[in-house]
Amino acid sequence: MTDGRLRSTISAWRPSVPGITEVFHAHFTDHAYPAHTHDTWALMILDDGSVDFALDRHRHGATGTGMVGLLPPGVSHDGRTVTESGFRKRVLYLDMTVLPEQLTGSAVDRPILDDALLRQRIHQLDTSLGHAGDAFEAESRLSLIRERLRFHLDAPRTRTPGQEAPGLAAALRELLDSRIPTGISLHEAAGILHAHPTHLIRCFKRTYGLPPHAYLTGKRIERARRLLLDGRRPAQVAAAVGFHDQAHLNRHFTRHVGTTPARYAATRGRAAAS
Repeated sequence: MTDGRLRSTISAWRPSVPGITEVFHAHFTDHAYPAHTHDTWALMILDDGSVDFALDRHRHGATGTGMVGLLPPGVSHDGRTVTESGFRKRVLYLDMTVLPEQLTGSAVDRPILDDALLRQRIHQLDTSLGHAGDAFEAESRLSLIRERLRFHLDAPRTRTPGQEAPGLAAALRELLDSRIPTGISLHEAAGILHAHPTHLIRCFKRTYGLPPHAYLTGKRIERARRLLLDGRRPAQVAAAVGFHDQAHLNRHFTRHVGTTPARYAATRGRAAAS
């Protein structure tokens, strides 16, 4: 959506990931937000430019791509551009299941976080939210972001994996193996295994060297390769192994194997002829 008069470009959508009520991307050059409040947390990263805003009557400035902004619910704030080129931002609006309202005071005291790792995780989450079918990955990334935000807000932390890690990781792997075509949400897995979602991710990665969503994607690719060599069409394979659609299969298959499913399947005929 574009507004030629304001020279602004925005896009917004509601993802299917619990805890995220809206994703909002914008390039503003001369827009100024009036004072307002949100019912949600606003988690923001900048891709370019600078922004100036007041939160609870105190002014703050954010510049560059290394910062993270966190505006709490129910607290008045505004926002405006600083330079003629304006700013580009990506915002995730998070509900109270991600961060409780009790952490508002800490966020008011420190709405700008200089944390490159947190910024990178938000970028990765935002990217995964732009691809249909990557909800399990997005849930996992959101869980790690939640933990890091709570660290900045001085909230109690998730414990470090201990002796229980291998057993918990094995139980999750078995659960994922049983749900390859249908998939499973992180919160459902955590409920079945009676573990905190972030703790579950850390135990799995510590034991197997990769996060659960990457493991599940790898298993789907492995199964897809077998079906393609059996002569199944890529669209059929995508549905059979749990990808959202053929485009979803193509993206992950190319990243894993280095070629598209169709080209991979075509080698079957050449090999048989030779």
